[in-house]
Amino acid sequence: MKHIYWLLLLLFCNCTVQKVKKSVYDSEVFEKGHMGFMLYDPVKEKTLVSLNEKKYFIPASNTKIFTFYSSYKVLGDDRVNGLNYIEKGDSLLFWGTGDPSLLHPDLQDSTVIHFLQKRPEDLYMVDNFNQISRYGRGWTWNWYPYYFAAERSSMPVYGNVLRYSKQADAPVAKAYPYTALLPLSKQIDNTPDSYVIRRDFERNIFTYALNPEAGELTFETDKPFITSANLTKNLLQEAVGREITLIDNLGYSILTHQKLPTAKVDSIYAQMMKISDNFLAEQLMVMVSDELFDSLDLSAAIQYAKDSLLQDLPDEPQWVDGSGLSPQNMFTPRSVVRLLEKIKEEVPMEKIKAYFPAGGESGTIRNWYPADPGEPAYIYAKTGTLSMSSALSGYLITKSGKTLIFSTFFNNYTGSSGVQKEELQKVLYFIHSNY
Repeated sequence: MKHIYWLLLLLFCNCTVQKVKKSVYDSEVFEKGHMGFMLYDPVKEKTLVSLNEKKYFIPASNTKIFTFYSSYKVLGDDRVNGLNYIEKGDSLLFWGTGDPSLLHPDLQDSTVIHFLQKRPEDLYMVDNFNQISRYGRGWTWNWYPYYFAAERSSMPVYGNVLRYSKQADAPVAKAYPYTALLPLSKQIDNTPDSYVIRRDFERNIFTYALNPEAGELTFETDKPFITSANLTKNLLQEAVGREITLIDNLGYSILTHQKLPTAKVDSIYAQMMKISDNFLAEQLMVMVSDELFDSLDLSAAIQYAKDSLLQDLPDEPQWVDGSGLSPQNMFTPRSVVRLLEKIKEEVPMEKIKAYFPAGGESGTIRNWYPADPGEPAYIYAKTGTLSMSSALSGYLITKSGKTLIFSTFFNNYTGSSGVQKEELQKVLYFIHSNY
């Protein structure tokens, strides 16, 4: 009887796989662009379905899967190093590590502030800002006013953004931080929008235009500011309440120095993955470089990850930034599947579920891939979206209790990606219900 049972089960599984293959290969929706797809059973070590799995695609924010794994391997899952410093007589010399948590609007870590307030020495901030370019390779210039392209820096403060919030009964938006160093001024002009906040392209001049005929409005928005060593020093000085002197970098990082633990890295991983936070992704790779090389070289951190952590992927990643904003990133579905398999082997599943967006519940897929009423989420996956590029890769838990790994890329399609998502949602739910 056992042999008959397993034979029937095998036939059922093969029938399910064939139906999935047909739904992927013959879909009129999927044919409207370039598609890559791979479904893999890690227990059986078997590829169940594959389409263009060896071809390279622009991954968009699926790049963050690579950033997460590299950061997890190098930084661990405890606290990040938020400051490097040297005690030198009556002077304290300190410099940034790329830690994004310092007074960040969401992370709100103030460890560095309290540390500097209590030090008896004179404070000297070492200028290592020139080690990092503000933007990544291939980023579009006109992204400058949007949070998704906040500037990278060696010592971010306030997440390198101003967070404006406005209640319906308030005439003006409030800013975090509220500082005279980054003022918001009124600008009268005709605008069809209710309330618009703008930043000058080349200067930290923020203006707003209010249309009195548009009615009341409530909103929250983040606007990046132009970073510099001097502005960061002044913002720190304001927050600490003590004078800080900016000095040139004379190679202090190669000297023996101490480290200051700050935010829990788990919180950074979760926000980076769940809401696809580009700024946190970039800064994580900067911190990887600091940890490995005592210098801030994002390209060197990526090369280390490729050579030492990802050398067993079937296809070499074409990887240039931490976030996936660059269209110069290119991965294959089978390499992403192998990376997700490595993550599953090395990261506890409860942590994966805490970091990755959950279908129908959290993050960027809270409105997609829902489970049946009363059942737990069955999709834990990272999205990716750029112009004419979208992706979804992660873990699919079937009703029979299996955990499968999948990777899907769509490139060079026209129109909204919603049509492809609806079709993919049907395919993934069928796998969940029947495999």
